[in-house]
Amino acid sequence: MAEIKDPENTIIIELTGGNVVIALLPDVAPQHCDRMKELARGGEYDNVCFHRVIDGFMAQTGDVANGDMEDGFNLRSAGTGGSELPNVPAEFSKLPHDRGTIGAARSASPDSANSQFFINFSDNHFLNGQYTVYGRVIEGMDHVDAITRGEPPAEPDRMISVKVAADA
Repeated sequence: MAEIKDPENTIIIELTGGNVVIALLPDVAPQHCDRMKELARGGEYDNVCFHRVIDGFMAQTGDVANGDMEDGFNLRSAGTGGSELPNVPAEFSKLPHDRGTIGAARSASPDSANSQFFINFSDNHFLNGQYTVYGRVIEGMDHVDAITRGEPPAEPDRMISVKVAADA
């Protein structure tokens, strides 16, 4: 496993193929990092599907309202919801949307991020300054690359569990 320098700001996502380890960037986007940790600690991300996976672009997940594969999972509504918590305001930075970075999914309003996020499959610099970057995959990008494609995928992959490394 990759060396975890800051367990309180490291997320471990268990996928069927193996773990994905994400280093959060609290110095860049503290509110987004806090939200991800809060939802992970509450078990909100467990069993949530990747509802939008576009080859060469990104894998999107985190719809804690509609993406749970054990409670009323519905591909038609997956991707339309968030948590019961208030939205998180944009925390744009100069960090580029490079391969392996984590971005906050949102609606047309820059301040509408909530629980959904995406992992970039490739450098997607056209997103720079428009979506908050708040983490980076430090191990397991091969598992991200293996996520089933589709909008939505016919049989989507899911996050089996999501934990803060300090709690694992």
